[in-house]
Amino acid sequence: MISVIDDDRSVRTATHNLVRSLGYAVESYASAEEFLHSPQLDETSCVIADVRMPAMSGLDLQSHLIANGRRVPFIFVTAFSVESDRARALRTGAICFLIKPFDGEELIKCLDAALAQPGTAARE
Repeated sequence: MISVIDDDRSVRTATHNLVRSLGYAVESYASAEEFLHSPQLDETSCVIADVRMPAMSGLDLQSHLIANGRRVPFIFVTAFSVESDRARALRTGAICFLIKPFDGEELIKCLDAALAQPGTAARE
């Protein structure tokens, strides 16, 4: 299960459709809070999250999961290339940090790398 979390509906939908077209099970969420309350939380093999979202950022979501003993590969996407965000994301184990608009091929490479991590699931 790949979880896509982005408050921008168009980015969320496009990312969801790309991931689904690759043969993965995918669920999409408009916020980190929505994801945290979803039944798919424990089934998620990789998170693709926007860095900047209202209430809880993607970076804060990653920190929250780690603090609760849940290590899942993260791919971050952002429209704002801030070096401190990039450094924090990579320091805490993010697989990739992509700048919007990003190329689908870039995301596919990141997803392949994330799912090659020990303990993650392959395509259905």
